[in-house]
Amino acid sequence: MAMATAGAGGGGGRRRRGGRRHRPMADINMTPFIDVMLVLLIIFMVAAPMLTTGVPLDLPQTGAAALNVDKQPLVVSLKADGKLYLMDTETTVSELIPKLQAIAKTGPEERIFVRGDKSIAYGKVAEVMAALTSAGYKKVALVNEPVQTK
Repeated sequence: MAMATAGAGGGGGRRRRGGRRHRPMADINMTPFIDVMLVLLIIFMVAAPMLTTGVPLDLPQTGAAALNVDKQPLVVSLKADGKLYLMDTETTVSELIPKLQAIAKTGPEERIFVRGDKSIAYGKVAEVMAALTSAGYKKVALVNEPVQTK
């Protein structure tokens, strides 16, 4: 019986004054925060390549260097079947300029990327580029794939 009462005190004969048994914890356990950050990092690394918007095309490959772009440009795409897209919306050459003027934030200073499938006739790409430059857009660029080394 004496053994039971001695163990119930929990202090083993050592007593603290003031009746306070637990000290405040001054440390933060960082392990859950690090786990959450690593999971978010993995999610974003997997999801980022899937976030590329646009019409799927088979772009030609060249050795040109990539442009440094600070904001998302407007994209005009020509598919192999001849369909024309402004961003992800199908359009025609005659409707392209009015739609472009409606969504261009900086007017004729807006950067426009023209993406043309490598199997489409050069004349169709030239027709779209001529329509863009005749409307006053000066920052028009062709998009291609970098050369894949095997």
